Amino acid sequence: MDDMPRTPPWDIPTPSFRHGLDRNYLGRSAEEATRISQEIDEELLASKKALDKRRRAVQILLLGQSESGKSSVIKNFQLAFAPKEFEKERLVWRTIIQLNLIMSLKLILEILSHEWESLIIPDGRNPHPLTRELRRIRLSLSPLLFVGQNAMQIIGPGTEDPHNVCVRPGSNWKALIRERLDLSLDLDLNSTCVKDERRDRNGDGNGNLNRNRRSQNPLTKEIDPTPVLVASKNDIEELWKDTRVRAVLKRRGVKMEEMPGFFLDDLGRIADQDYVPTDSDIMRARVRTLGVEEHRFLINRGLELGSEVYIIDVGGSRSQRPKWIPYFEDVQTILFLAPLTFDRALEEDPEINRLEDSLMLWREICRNKILAKATLILFFNKTDVLRRTLEAGVKVKKYVPSYGDLPNEVGPVTKYFCDKFRTYHQKLSPVHRPFMYHETSAIDTSSMAALLLGVQETILRTYLKQGEML
Repeated sequence: MDDMPRTPPWDIPTPSFRHGLDRNYLGRSAEEATRISQEIDEELLASKKALDKRRRAVQILLLGQSESGKSSVIKNFQLAFAPKEFEKERLVWRTIIQLNLIMSLKLILEILSHEWESLIIPDGRNPHPLTRELRRIRLSLSPLLFVGQNAMQIIGPGTEDPHNVCVRPGSNWKALIRERLDLSLDLDLNSTCVKDERRDRNGDGNGNLNRNRRSQNPLTKEIDPTPVLVASKNDIEELWKDTRVRAVLKRRGVKMEEMPGFFLDDLGRIADQDYVPTDSDIMRARVRTLGVEEHRFLINRGLELGSEVYIIDVGGSRSQRPKWIPYFEDVQTILFLAPLTFDRALEEDPEINRLEDSLMLWREICRNKILAKATLILFFNKTDVLRRTLEAGVKVKKYVPSYGDLPNEVGPVTKYFCDKFRTYHQKLSPVHRPFMYHETSAIDTSSMAALLLGVQETILRTYLKQGEML
């Protein structure tokens, strides 16, 4: 084999298809690279346009302690300037209101359990009559509590607050409820037996409620407590009007009527198959957001039609306040809510007075240099609660000794606290800025609408100035 002639490597012919393959391959690679490059450029351009659009939008930072009424202000803002979106969410709030009512029942049953199950009759053998009554009540309401628990697991999975409707930011919980309700409605409308099912669910045709039927739609069972709530109406009413129950709550110092999300006095309206929440109901509905939540509104009334407004609710509990700082940059307007509840303590720290805590927060906001150019608008919220508290004879000086013997009336009390907030605003602000405040009741939709229409001019002027358009 060594004697065989060798062909020089440069004389070996190259297959012609290799050249064609390489040219096609390289051509496709170049085209792919160009396409990818164009897609990246388009994404960067879209991101830049979105960022520019966001910077041109009105941005409002909503600050205040937990349960200061921030969520009610957001709902009022939506009602005033984006009523179309507000209307779309009305049935979503029906579910939340129903869950608020269920949470109130759950709290009452827990209090009764602590109170009555500790009672022992003299012979120590048979349960106390009140304990037997409690068991009967719990058994009759167990389907409703079960449905409420299922709904909460869908809306706020992983949340651990047993007495509040809790959601996580970014969970899109409103869309989830609306999607489930819309789908269950579609299934009902497509059912050939829908009329019979509704007749069975609502009654026997003579106005008598049929308590043994439930919605046959599994999606309704998951998210909509309506059928079970309607069936439990009499049991709930019996529990809430029971004088023994009221006595236990009073002895324990539990004021259900003053708690957020209280709807037991509206049971007659809410426990109805055709219940649709009023604007006032929606303002009173309680949802606790566990973190920072951003609300985007496309304005279709007032301000500039078609403009965008972002309201950022950073949460008010003490554990969430260290997370506020990243949201201070580039903020144009701050709405600060200070509830005039001088006789109450923070839920997370019973040693701290709510109003004193609001003053402490206000001082920190006023002196913050990052917020030096931001417009501060102070809302003295819950004036309705203040009025009821003073009319009940509660003395301000018992909780705020420095108030002394000043008149125990709404006007002087409001002025006293307003002067305190004004003083800190003037002394601590890094630059001079006007002190703007309003007395509000966030659950009063008519007064809030008028107030927000006035506030909008201030917000818009600030927006225009910062955009160098004035």
